[in-house]
Amino acid sequence: MKRNLLVAFAGNPNTGKSTIFNQITGGKQKIGNYPGVTIEKKEGAFSYQDYNINVVDLPGIYSLSAFSPEEIVARNFILEERPDIVIDIVDSSNVERNLYLTVQIMELNVPVILVFNMSDEAVKRGLDIDTRKLSEIFGVPIITTVGHKGKGIIELKEKIVEIAKTYTQSAPKEIALDYGPEINESIEKLIPILEKSQELVKKYPPKWLALKLLENDTNIINIVKSYFSESSELFETLSNATKRITEIYGDDPSAVIAERRYGFISGAVTQAVQYNVEKRHDMSDKIDKVLTNRLFGIPIFFLMMYLTFWFTFTVGEAPMGWIENFFSFIGNTINNIWPADNLLKSLVVDGIIGGVGAVIVFLPNIILLFLAIGILEYSGYMSRAAFVIDKIMHKVGLHGKSFIPMLIGFGCNVPGIMATKTLGNTRERFLTIMVLPLMSCGARLPIYLLIIPIFFPESMHAPILWSIYFIGIILALVIAKILKTIFFKGESSPFVMELPPYRVPTLKSILFYIWDKSYMYIRKAGTIILAVSIILWFLSAFPRTTEYSMDYSKAISELQTNDQFSEVAKQRKISELENSRAYEETKNSYMGKIGETLEPVFAPLGFDWKITTAILGALAAKEVFVSQLGIINKVGDVSEDSESLRSKIRQQYSPLIGFCIMLWALISAPCIATFAITKQETGSWKFAAYQFFGLTALAYVITLFVYQIGRLIV
Repeated sequence: MKRNLLVAFAGNPNTGKSTIFNQITGGKQKIGNYPGVTIEKKEGAFSYQDYNINVVDLPGIYSLSAFSPEEIVARNFILEERPDIVIDIVDSSNVERNLYLTVQIMELNVPVILVFNMSDEAVKRGLDIDTRKLSEIFGVPIITTVGHKGKGIIELKEKIVEIAKTYTQSAPKEIALDYGPEINESIEKLIPILEKSQELVKKYPPKWLALKLLENDTNIINIVKSYFSESSELFETLSNATKRITEIYGDDPSAVIAERRYGFISGAVTQAVQYNVEKRHDMSDKIDKVLTNRLFGIPIFFLMMYLTFWFTFTVGEAPMGWIENFFSFIGNTINNIWPADNLLKSLVVDGIIGGVGAVIVFLPNIILLFLAIGILEYSGYMSRAAFVIDKIMHKVGLHGKSFIPMLIGFGCNVPGIMATKTLGNTRERFLTIMVLPLMSCGARLPIYLLIIPIFFPESMHAPILWSIYFIGIILALVIAKILKTIFFKGESSPFVMELPPYRVPTLKSILFYIWDKSYMYIRKAGTIILAVSIILWFLSAFPRTTEYSMDYSKAISELQTNDQFSEVAKQRKISELENSRAYEETKNSYMGKIGETLEPVFAPLGFDWKITTAILGALAAKEVFVSQLGIINKVGDVSEDSESLRSKIRQQYSPLIGFCIMLWALISAPCIATFAITKQETGSWKFAAYQFFGLTALAYVITLFVYQIGRLIV
């Protein structure tokens, strides 16, 4: 009978933790979210000797403080789930900084294995690490690995089993860290008081609780308050200890404790790590002199992002076309073998196939996007990019990393929102998600290409198009500042990020990265978009029109047998008849009725029921606006190049209304795919609804203002 083990992987970002995790689990993983938060949870498993070993990859963090959701998630998992072993992944080329997290993990009184990963990088940088000496100092085993080559993985598995066989939960080894006489004395006074609550110390180690209370950890203080009142002996002792330590050191206890940790680490590193060559001027530093340069850093960043943008949406255009053709082929095939028009056929072709196609068509962009991001991330450049742009973004309350998903949003808001995963701070991530739809995605471009040539001279085409994109950027920055001030209060997280050495990304790590993101996209967004597509189909298909202004079927049949017209003219007239029939069906459907009902609401913006209906249709996808206008205006060709559609629009509307249509398309509620992704990435319908209705209200106010002022001027 095999024994089950639970192992947790911890470590700083950019230590190769995910690579080790993938190597040890063999890629057999489950991905989800921790309960109540949007932080990704990755689990895997493997069998070795007499053990079935479940592995959980905790979020990459720099410490176990309570300053971010990731730190709280990692800390709570270790304390509440009680893993049999915690494996701490350390970047061998940044030992001193990485060991701060190690010390904090060991303070939790859990069995730890240290994995010194990327040991080949340490050798290249001239570091000679005496792992045996460090193992003695810390009192934990150390395994040396090169994750991307699979070196040390077998040794790690063997050490896990060895620890499992010899470790006893009742006698853990404490870290040999001296916090100084004042801190030690305070801890000794607090422990016996804490132990009066057996229920509390059964959940949390008493010495660790005492440390956290002295560090003024609000998360732990709130937990302890549920067992001890604020007027109790515990908090009186804590208050006295805090005052005494502050008076003695001229600093609060948290700073003194941190100083002691760093002192312990510094002493250990001095004894066990030697530098054989000068490491300050290695290749990474030389490259950084250019990439993070005050003058060249931002232009190079924009160039890299442009190349990412171009690669994602230019290279992805062909496979997107293949997928669209594939689903068109399936739809046409079903139409041919299922000649009778009925509800079930319409549901299959227009609802299900159309809904699935609307999701899958973005997949090439998703794959290519995360291929590009993965290369930039694993090569070490993405850390530099965020570093370069951080100052600009901080002025409006966003993080430096926010600009990357916002830039991606110009191609498609869906992968842009997905790319916010790179933001560690949940508040800043949600703020970025809320304003990201103001980046004018490629789906809006057909609307601009339709409207601009109708109402504006050729010399104004480029400036008008540029102005629309520019308005979106300015609005995003202004709204971000407002939301930050009112709803997302709090200091912007400091830009604390390691600049890891540049590396050549491994194929395996990139493939794992792409697979994780692509699978999440299909699994999360697909079902929701499919359901909404079916709802939109229902609104467009019902009630079924039984009486038309003419017998369209008879007229089409007569045209097909009429030899007076050429084939081209015949097909054009048939298309006009089919669109006239579709127009009547649309007007009589629930969607059409809603459009007519809402017309008085949109009339102050200059929109009639036709534009209103097209707006409703565009909820599924912005591009639908063009085809919907074509159907309503009874034209056969509904592309943005259609002269007949442009002629009809030119006759009915003014340039002011045309500009207002573009403003509405830019600002208003995002498409259903964006709504679904917002819900999934924030984990809340509330945020998705705020974004949806908030942007719609903003679009209404701005479009109303522009139209009404424009009428007075014109």
